[in-house]
Amino acid sequence: MPLNEAARPQFPTTAWSAVLSAGRDSVDAREALAGLCRAYWYPVYAYVRRRGYERPDAEDLTQQFFTYLLESHMLQAASPGRGRFRSFLLVSVRNFLANEWDRSHAAKRGAGAVPLSLDFEGGESLYVREFSDHQTPEKLFERRWALALLERVLVSLRKEFENAGRGRRFELMKSFLDFEPAQNSYAQLAAGLGTSEGAARAAVFRLRSRYRELLFEEISALVGGPEEVEDEVRYLLAALDER
Repeated sequence: MPLNEAARPQFPTTAWSAVLSAGRDSVDAREALAGLCRAYWYPVYAYVRRRGYERPDAEDLTQQFFTYLLESHMLQAASPGRGRFRSFLLVSVRNFLANEWDRSHAAKRGAGAVPLSLDFEGGESLYVREFSDHQTPEKLFERRWALALLERVLVSLRKEFENAGRGRRFELMKSFLDFEPAQNSYAQLAAGLGTSEGAARAAVFRLRSRYRELLFEEISALVGGPEEVEDEVRYLLAALDER
């Protein structure tokens, strides 16, 4: 459903594969990597918390990890066209904790670096509501990664409608992205939109189609190449199905 070109969200112009190819020495690549870290920091925080660290230590370690990631030469060890940002992030934080990077050492490595602005208050509020105490740190990371990605896509879709002056229309239709509505739901939507039931069904179809387009765009920016997108979609579904 492109509303118009001007209303389309601005996804990262540098895909993960391009970040890998350029390495951290490219200013554009480093900024793109920092943007990805800001968007997907919470799965890392949840992973650290589930590893048994209390909140203050988890906050410090998460911030130190991203500082280290942005300032170190870790990207130079990653192969362009192979590997996904999700996998790279999980392996990196696992190694970071396993190597016992204490706070003073990490702070020294990141001296002079500007830390990422992360909403730890909101992150902790989210973490304490995690429903599954038996989930491993890795499974929690994967599920939260999938949810963060879907939320990012939903926000982008909402912005498209708002930029086109159709924010109320989106709010009326957004629930149709999550479930197959009851028989009378389209009639209620049509009344809210001031249109026919057939037009309401068509609008929902376009909404879902645009959502899928944005989902594939976002995933494409996080994998090594287009051949990995379908596999990543299957991964997302499996991660969300974990209980």
